[in-house]
Amino acid sequence: MSDRLSKLIKRFTTYISVPWRSVLSAEERAVFVVYHKEDELKLRARVPEFQLAVEQHGHRWQLLDITDAFPKWMGEHDYSEAYFAEPELLVGSYEFFAEELAERLKEEIDKTLGSNDVVALLGTGTLFGFASVSELVKALSPVVKGKLVVFFPGEYHDNNFSLLDAKDGWGYHATAICHHNE
Repeated sequence: MSDRLSKLIKRFTTYISVPWRSVLSAEERAVFVVYHKEDELKLRARVPEFQLAVEQHGHRWQLLDITDAFPKWMGEHDYSEAYFAEPELLVGSYEFFAEELAERLKEEIDKTLGSNDVVALLGTGTLFGFASVSELVKALSPVVKGKLVVFFPGEYHDNNFSLLDAKDGWGYHATAICHHNE
């Protein structure tokens, strides 16, 4: 149980087991599970352990996997052939992708989930270069009544989140759960 992901699951389980404060803002209810990008496949295999931790402590769980959101969006886009021929033309459409993704996810969130439940977001690494994780979390967090758990392949230092190897990160009011002490 000494590997990074086991430590991360243990910390998450401890966090989830503590009674939740009801006076937190939407952004403060967000929880970033921060892991090394090299652990992506291992983490995906262990997502059921996070779900089990949530459910064993009396909370319901909904997983939203956005891994293939961009390719699906591209495939459905009217100009996809032109974008494949000249990818630089696509840059101006990234904002539309981000907005449409946020709206789609808002619709997918189970409306029966309450303030004692979890909506988990998997696949945020696939947004790198296309959309902002922080903007997506800001859009989704008011819709989630309980905890928005964001599986985040990156780093967290001094209340600053950085996705993958991004040099610039952003500050956020979310709780960060890491495999090591911060």
